[in-house]
Amino acid sequence: MNMLGKVRRLYFRDGLSVLEIERRTGITRKTIRSWLEAPEGVEPKYRRRQGETKIGPYASDMVRMLTVDARRAVRERRTARKLYGEFKALGFDGDYSRVTEFIRRWRSEGSQAGVRAFVPLRFAPGEAHQFDWSEERLVIGGVWRKILAAHLKLCYSHAFVVQAYPTQGHEMLFDAHARAFAALGGIPKRGIYDNMKTAVDRVKKGKQRVVNTRFAAMASRYLFDPDFCNVASGWEKASSRRTFRTVGGASGRKRARDDSVPSPNSTSGCYRSAGISGGNSSIPTTA
Repeated sequence: MNMLGKVRRLYFRDGLSVLEIERRTGITRKTIRSWLEAPEGVEPKYRRRQGETKIGPYASDMVRMLTVDARRAVRERRTARKLYGEFKALGFDGDYSRVTEFIRRWRSEGSQAGVRAFVPLRFAPGEAHQFDWSEERLVIGGVWRKILAAHLKLCYSHAFVVQAYPTQGHEMLFDAHARAFAALGGIPKRGIYDNMKTAVDRVKKGKQRVVNTRFAAMASRYLFDPDFCNVASGWEKASSRRTFRTVGGASGRKRARDDSVPSPNSTSGCYRSAGISGGNSSIPTTA
């Protein structure tokens, strides 16, 4: 589903040809056309061939050697040719290309020790949005209740939309995005999220994630690239965190005795400009 979303974004959003998409992704033109012609939300199916590779029995030793080399100075690391020679001495009878393919895959999965990536805090117009949840308390029908506030904020203009929901389920997540994009009048190219359970099924090494199928389908529909923060790195979403303190606290005091759930979700007061950075001071403000 993740690759399907990428193909749809390259074709419908970026306007690339099928030939150019084939060059960038390595997927055949026949497969790309079948994905683009398929009904929206249909996940591609593959038949995985069974069988153990020749390098399989040596994989643990290979990972150990690569991990040790990654902590050494660059000039002290063993080359792929050197590693291949060592494994040949251990009985490995595969080709040299099997070793280089394993090394490339290991590095692409973010397993290189000592490498860290940071999300930039300055953005271009329409580049990205941030999304997160916060917990609020309201009196509804005379009873104190906990609600979950969905915050979606544009990274460049700091315009945002806040909606209140009873839970953080997928239905609430999809509705929050649909309302926010409609209110803001557009969809950025990239969305920044933490590792919430409705978006990430499993956190792997580095920046690799097993993305939830339903969340990936939503990203494919709206044609934006999901980007997930590093674990325990809240500063990567500092903009949305500030929204919790400024908007969440004020709305909680102002609406502490709402009599119904729909009242906090009225459009009025949710879409406003705050702390403009980088220009673009024409964001409309509602009372």
